[in-house]
Amino acid sequence: MSIKLGVIGGGVMGSAIVSRLLTQKTYHNTEIVISEPTLSQQESLQQQYGVQVTGDNNLAAIAPVLLLAIKPQIFDKVVADLAHCNLAQLVISILAGVSIAQLELAFPDRAVVRAMPNTPATVGMGMTAISAGNNVQAHHLDLATQIFQAVGEVVTIPESLMDAVTGLSGSGPAYVAIAIEALADGGVAAGLPRPIADRLALQTVLGTAGLLKESNLHPAQLKDRVTSPGGTTIAGVTKLEQAGFRSALIEAVIAAAQRSQELGKE
Repeated sequence: MSIKLGVIGGGVMGSAIVSRLLTQKTYHNTEIVISEPTLSQQESLQQQYGVQVTGDNNLAAIAPVLLLAIKPQIFDKVVADLAHCNLAQLVISILAGVSIAQLELAFPDRAVVRAMPNTPATVGMGMTAISAGNNVQAHHLDLATQIFQAVGEVVTIPESLMDAVTGLSGSGPAYVAIAIEALADGGVAAGLPRPIADRLALQTVLGTAGLLKESNLHPAQLKDRVTSPGGTTIAGVTKLEQAGFRSALIEAVIAAAQRSQELGKE
């Protein structure tokens, strides 16, 4: 089979996307080539996924679709190396802070899609926001959507909202992890053994998210359903409100979005 997807960068996110694309049978392993500079990682990728692995970015860039999964700091160097290459028709970037304008300058006359996946993509439960460049047509957007649907859910947004996405879903897993850790610590403080508290906290968050998704309930509705007059839950909710839990999360998203905007200008 001919190569259909080139990936530059075989790190955590790049390899996770490849893994899910193969699992979902979006691509066959003979249709993917990954460019990765580290020899040990090259061997690992080849053994784990059976795809073609190279240290030459140009071999990945000649595929019809090119996925950039590198660190933003080396973007200029990678682009310079591709200057004389017959570039892909569709370029998809998951580089934080690298704008569509920068991508289109580096890849003139190509369809460019900017994407922001988050870390749950590594287990197929990610949330990805994508923004289309000026040369993107419907079939390009459909293909980009198909690629990221392999690692979770996808929304299409104007690029002007990408910093807000970074603050919410991009940084959000850290906030949720802190909340789970705090719930477990509360259980331990209330007398639970640590392993049981950890399990209860994790499954409670996972189950609540699943319930909200399946039922289409607004979070406030679910909260009201489990909050009886004078009961235990309202006592706990009152403490959360007193501690500013809700506003702390709101401020965290805003701060992360603002920092994302700053990084894009550096």
